[in-house]
Amino acid sequence: MKQEVITQLNQRFNQISHIWEGSEVEYWFARDLQEILEYSDWRNLLKVIEKAKEACSNSAGKVENHFVDVNKMVSIGSGAEREIDDIMLTRYACYLVAQNGDPRKDAIAFAQSYFALQTRKQELIEEQLRLQDRIQAREKLKESETELSKNIYERGVDDRGFGRIRSRGDAALFGGNTTQSMKNKLSVPKSRALADFLPTVTIAAKNLATEITNHNVRQNDLQGEKPITDEHIQNNKSLRDMLGERGIKPEELAAEEDLKKLERRVKSDEKRLIKAAELPKNAKEEK
Repeated sequence: MKQEVITQLNQRFNQISHIWEGSEVEYWFARDLQEILEYSDWRNLLKVIEKAKEACSNSAGKVENHFVDVNKMVSIGSGAEREIDDIMLTRYACYLVAQNGDPRKDAIAFAQSYFALQTRKQELIEEQLRLQDRIQAREKLKESETELSKNIYERGVDDRGFGRIRSRGDAALFGGNTTQSMKNKLSVPKSRALADFLPTVTIAAKNLATEITNHNVRQNDLQGEKPITDEHIQNNKSLRDMLGERGIKPEELAAEEDLKKLERRVKSDEKRLIKAAELPKNAKEEK
C-alpha cells in the first residue's frame, strides 16, 4: 500500500472518531465508516455488521458493549432534517467489521490494522499492516500447497514425493539451497515449516510458483513425479529470475520473526482489545 494512501486513510479514520465523555473509550458511527469503507448501500454494510456481531459473540465479547443502535438527525436540505438509524461501534467492533470485509480494498486492508491497535501512531499502524500482509501471504501459500498436494496425489505422487517436489522447487528459488539447507541457514527448528520464517516477498514468490504449478498440472494433465517436479522447478526458476531483475536474492534475505509467535501475539492483542474498547453500560440510554 502506498505511503500517501496510508497517511490519507489514517487521517480520515482519526477525523471521524469520537471519545466517550469522561473516559478514553473511542467509538465510530457506522454511517461515517460506510463512505470510507466504500459501501455504497447501507444494507450491505449492515450485513457485514451482523457477521461482526456474531464474531464478537463467538469470541466471548458482549455484543451490547460494542454495538449500540442509535438514532440521529441528518440534514436533507432547505433547513429540513430527518431521523435515521445508525450504530455506535467501538474500536473492537470496527475491527470485526473490517475483518469481515474485502481486504483487496485498500480502505478495508488498512482498517484491519488501524482498528487492531489501541494507538493512532502511524508508524505502529504501518508495522501492523506489514505483519498482516505477511500472515495473509502465508495463508495463501498454505492453501496453494494443500491444493498441490491434492492434485499430485491424484496423479500418482505420495506425501514423500510431494516433499521432494517442494524441496526441488525451493532449491530452484533459493539458488541451489534445498528446503533443509535453507532451514539450517536461517536456524529454523526441525519441526517447523521454512515459510513461517521467510519475509513476505519470498512467501509470495513461493506461492505464485506453486499456483502456476497447480494450474499447469491441471491444464496439461501432468502425471507422475518427474514431469510435475520439472514443472515446479521451472516455475521457481522463473520467479527467481524475476526477483533477480529487481536485485533480490531470496537465499540472502534475513529470517523474519516466527509467524506462529506473531499470530499468538495478534490473538492476545485481540483479547485485550475486547475489554479495553467496551462502551459504558449506559451508552444506549445516553445516546
